[in-house]
Amino acid sequence: MTEQQPWQWDERTWRGHVARVRAGRSLRPASWPGGARAAVALSFDSDHETIPLRDGETRPGKLSQGEYGSRVGAPRVLRLLERHGVPASFFMPAVSALLHPGEVRDYVAAGHEVAMHGWIHERNMLLTPADERELALRAADTLEKLSGSRPAGIRTPSWDFSDHTLAITRELGLSYDSSLMADDEPYELLADGEPTGIVEIPVEWIRDDAPYLTMDRYTAVRPYTPPREVAGIWRDEFDAAYAEGGLFQLTLHPHVIGHRSRMTALSELLDHIAGHQGVWYATHAQVAEYVREHAP
Repeated sequence: MTEQQPWQWDERTWRGHVARVRAGRSLRPASWPGGARAAVALSFDSDHETIPLRDGETRPGKLSQGEYGSRVGAPRVLRLLERHGVPASFFMPAVSALLHPGEVRDYVAAGHEVAMHGWIHERNMLLTPADERELALRAADTLEKLSGSRPAGIRTPSWDFSDHTLAITRELGLSYDSSLMADDEPYELLADGEPTGIVEIPVEWIRDDAPYLTMDRYTAVRPYTPPREVAGIWRDEFDAAYAEGGLFQLTLHPHVIGHRSRMTALSELLDHIAGHQGVWYATHAQVAEYVREHAP
């Protein structure tokens, strides 16, 4: 039987696809802790060598780009966060954590969150449900062993979200996801129209360093915006969130943002944010816990 094309679907079919995972009630609170005007949730995806490994690339050149993230980028990030007194969430593939267990301990010792980011930065939409589930359970166990606590949340690798990801997230008992893009503010995830209790802390490619600053010599992927101009986009995003009394969430990668000129731009962004009164800095887990308890 020939598979139907989307234009041939009946209404029940296309509505079913749309409703499978959907944004539910807004979890934006009436106010942030201590009467803060806005919340800032910084995150770093510590992918390191897992990006080339995921694609079967085992030669030293690509692996060295990932190694830079752990060897140079992550320590620079930790120093910058310490200087500003800002907590962050580090989403780490389990293979990356196994390659760099000392880095995981450094995150924990500095008071940061360590959260899930797949096993080897796999493309979960290409996996069978059984394989996706097995890798997720194995990753959660690995991060718990290395960090000393069970992860509270997940960011799927590359923000891929299969038809089975939400069910696996619920099975793991995670409190939040940070992979979807239906709002600027936190919201509750629905599964086929039913509330799940899982908080979504939405991401956006606008607030991610990789689209602006990555480089691949064999493809058309090239850095196309100077770091300070990228920081200017994020500054505008923060200013709007501050004016609205909302959440400013940012996704960065140590192997991308960790280079000297880019860290300078990130430092200037944090200086800009620090110049505003009433900013609550929090990990993603802290944001999820707060909005769940204080949303209207």
